Amino acid sequence: MIGETYMPSTWLALKTAQLYYLENMSQKEIASILNISNVTVSRMLQRAKDLGIIQFSIADAYQSALTLGNKIKNRYSLNDVIVVSLDFRNIINKNMSIKQLTALEGARYLQRIIKDNDILGLAWGRTMYYLIHYLNPCQKAGTSFVTLHGNLGNYLEELEAQNLVHRASMAFGGAQTAGLYHDGLQASEEILNIINKKPDIVKISQLLDRTTITVSGIGSFYPEATSPLANSSYLSAYELQELKDENVYGDLLLRFFNEKGEECNTSLKNRTLSISFEDYKKIPCKIIVASGEYKAYTLNAALKGGLANVLVISEDLALRLTELI
Repeated sequence: MIGETYMPSTWLALKTAQLYYLENMSQKEIASILNISNVTVSRMLQRAKDLGIIQFSIADAYQSALTLGNKIKNRYSLNDVIVVSLDFRNIINKNMSIKQLTALEGARYLQRIIKDNDILGLAWGRTMYYLIHYLNPCQKAGTSFVTLHGNLGNYLEELEAQNLVHRASMAFGGAQTAGLYHDGLQASEEILNIINKKPDIVKISQLLDRTTITVSGIGSFYPEATSPLANSSYLSAYELQELKDENVYGDLLLRFFNEKGEECNTSLKNRTLSISFEDYKKIPCKIIVASGEYKAYTLNAALKGGLANVLVISEDLALRLTELI
């Protein structure tokens, strides 16, 4: 009898749970109705959980995305992995493509972590194009923006990094921007060396040294060359053959890497106006946003090389990636 004297009311826990979870009442409203304090409402909700009165579950279609994300995060020792299920369309917009869904989650992740005084480095790409457009203009931050590489010329103008940087800065309230406003691929190493000594480029290089977050897509060259860089006039037939001879797996920041995530040793390496992989790896938060299972080998190679520590990827890509582990 003594033990029961101090036992809380089970009915009260049940009623509190009903009002909160089924009737959508606030804790303040419940406290008034049941003549208890807000603290007691909180305690009763916890008691309802402890007693099994209320139980929570995540639908299998969504749970698999969490499971895959945890597996990839642990395997590659990453900071964060967000896996985007195609079923998200049922909640957001049924007409959205998986690339758009993935870009949307990338935008939301970026705006969750970014803060004042961060320097955000952006790369080119279709996924990046969508991501920038999904940034919520109501979420302002005193952030600076910088391009991670030079221009693509006239090949993929709408996907240019400097255009995306400008749009991103507007979404954050017109923040400061800076860019490498020269062609990403120069005719020779000598010309690139001259450009790198220009005062504006030196300033950008110093800004890149202080960059805290980067976000980019990734281009695939294996098992098939689906990257836009392989299917435009950006590269010559000779340069494409060079990359093939070096067993290229993908491209990131206009640089090309092999199965180990190491930069391919071609004539392109010393003619490319872009942050070096060595300096890029020093950046604290490196986000890759990608979709499509065909990018699994490429992404696996990039992760082997330490080219990302945060992933926002589609579920089909995540599933295929786990099969390579």
